Amino acid sequence: MSTATLTIDLDAIVANWRALNALTGCETGAVVKADAYGLGAARVGRALMRAGARSFFVAVAEEGAALRQALGPAPAIHVFSGHMAGDTDMIGDLDLIPLINSLEQMIRHVEGLPGHPFGIQLDTGMNRLGMEPGEWAALRDIALGQAPRLVMSHLACADEPDHPMNAQQLQTFLDITDGIDAPLSLSNTGGILLGPEYHFDLTRPGIGLYGGLPHADARPVASLEIPVIQCRNIEPGESVGYGNSFVTEEPRRIATISAGYADGVIRAMGPKALVFAGDEACPLAGRISMDMMGVDITHLSKDPKTLDLLGPHQGVDDVAGYAGTIGYEILTSLGARYARRYIGG
Repeated sequence: MSTATLTIDLDAIVANWRALNALTGCETGAVVKADAYGLGAARVGRALMRAGARSFFVAVAEEGAALRQALGPAPAIHVFSGHMAGDTDMIGDLDLIPLINSLEQMIRHVEGLPGHPFGIQLDTGMNRLGMEPGEWAALRDIALGQAPRLVMSHLACADEPDHPMNAQQLQTFLDITDGIDAPLSLSNTGGILLGPEYHFDLTRPGIGLYGGLPHADARPVASLEIPVIQCRNIEPGESVGYGNSFVTEEPRRIATISAGYADGVIRAMGPKALVFAGDEACPLAGRISMDMMGVDITHLSKDPKTLDLLGPHQGVDDVAGYAGTIGYEILTSLGARYARRYIGG
């Protein structure tokens, strides 16, 4: 088989959820937007539901519809984008809970689906989604009269524990939710790690479920094994890949492996990235192309059949560091061509 194999450890995801849940005294939900950060929302969602998760979060209604089909009628499925135009039938038919972001969405919801569950998203300083304090003050009594299922906001800097924005957003959230009887939610993974004052009634871990920072104790979830297509010897002065960016000064042995930027291997990581043959690190040689990469295997005792980009020796944040990005981007970029193998769950 010439396609790479992406192995997803559902037991590790469940263990990460349980570890984060153990840090709180409230309900722990699960963010499974973007197809569970690229790892498969249906399989991940079912594993988490068996572990006890009852509240799930997606980005858009279409993701919620797919998740409802996978999980059945029991869990609460919240939609961060709220009640968008054209989503009314989907929200109503599939019992999704839109997180209302504006007066316009509130009107659309109460007129289109009177009595249907909803939540409220408040902006506490991130300026991304949610009602700003002035808009919320004008709408608060009307919205609370409709009994929202959840009132939430989102932390902008929770992965930096000492950032002053965390305390600022916490205080704003406390101020604008004072006296509310509805369940409250502020914490993503980083917020959980900030401590109990950030937890409220429901937490919403995302990246920490999937093995990424800031959950430093998370179990690794994804491994990526890439087949070797061909090995060759090159002589001094010869180059590898596009643009002659890698020119050897001594004889080298190069393996060509079957993954590239079309598979979510970010091209910018090329000059710094490593792959592994068992315990031995092997540097990339030349530019990452659409479907292939060159790897310097001169130091190996024999030609490998596969090489690992993700595995026990480097996780998503290590790989992200090669490209100057974050683990989220590595996970959500994982390609559709990979053969996906689920273990556990």
